[in-house]
Amino acid sequence: MHFFSDNVAPVHPAVFAAMQAADAIDSGYDGDRLSKALDARFSDLFGREVAALWMPTGTVANAIALATICQPYGGVICHSEAHIQNDECGAPEFFTHGAKLLLASGADAKMTPETAAAVADGIANDVHRVQPHALSLTNATELGTVYSPAQVGALAQLARARGWRVHMDGARLANAIVHLGCTPADIVTGVDVLSFGFVKNGGLSAEALIFFDPSLADDARRRRKRGGHLLSKGRYLAAQLHAMLDGDLWLDNARAANRAATALAQSAGARVLHPVEANELFLRVTAAEAQTLRDQGFGFYDWSDGVIRIVTHWASEPAEVEALATAIAAL
Repeated sequence: MHFFSDNVAPVHPAVFAAMQAADAIDSGYDGDRLSKALDARFSDLFGREVAALWMPTGTVANAIALATICQPYGGVICHSEAHIQNDECGAPEFFTHGAKLLLASGADAKMTPETAAAVADGIANDVHRVQPHALSLTNATELGTVYSPAQVGALAQLARARGWRVHMDGARLANAIVHLGCTPADIVTGVDVLSFGFVKNGGLSAEALIFFDPSLADDARRRRKRGGHLLSKGRYLAAQLHAMLDGDLWLDNARAANRAATALAQSAGARVLHPVEANELFLRVTAAEAQTLRDQGFGFYDWSDGVIRIVTHWASEPAEVEALATAIAAL
């Protein structure tokens, strides 16, 4: 019973069906009708003009996004728990050609304007020091917490005052939105570029890179090609994105994942280390307790000493969720 990550989830049948429907001769790369329709599709979703590019992985979406908004000699302020810092093998530095990640603090993996400003204020403004060019926040965060629209807006306001661009890593954006009950537009106030995750939420191999300043998109297109991520049959990626948006499937899937996580959190009580606001739980357990759960067939990650991470997804089986909830309560 897999609770390792939402990456283990199956692909939603509607995504496979959309790819099958796209299995016909069309223009290559991003010149097909489905890829060309993404700008309008996401502009409707966010209620403003955007440029939308498909990307094959979240890592390359984040890395190319940062490369478009940060010079090689600049820095990107992010939380010390951020995925771009801990889980992308230096891809942001590689694609930006050397930009530095500048690490901020904050409870539950969330920066505040104060903690972000403290990083910048500690850097002398001279040619010998890397200066911040951008701010990157993750929503939902790596610890399963969520930035509210007001919190995003406050960080974006700081960035604007300092002359920084803003990136949002939205690998679990759908989970954040359904938790908040807000619109997609509400959660990206002040954001310049969004890495919009679909793979963790029922997709196969397609993420979206959304530019709220469409003038940045052409640079990203060239970086995508140069980096080897312009797939020749891009229509199959575009088809996945359209399928996930159809009928708000992306939100329905996120609701299912969040419900499962909430049910587990209710069984765990005081073991829960961070607010469960998306589809991740971090529980304090002893090594013996973790082994007890594994002996019953439950798979999960050891996050740190005495802490395990449990992740639910859109297809988490209710019977398996109930069984894990019962097992946790019995510890």
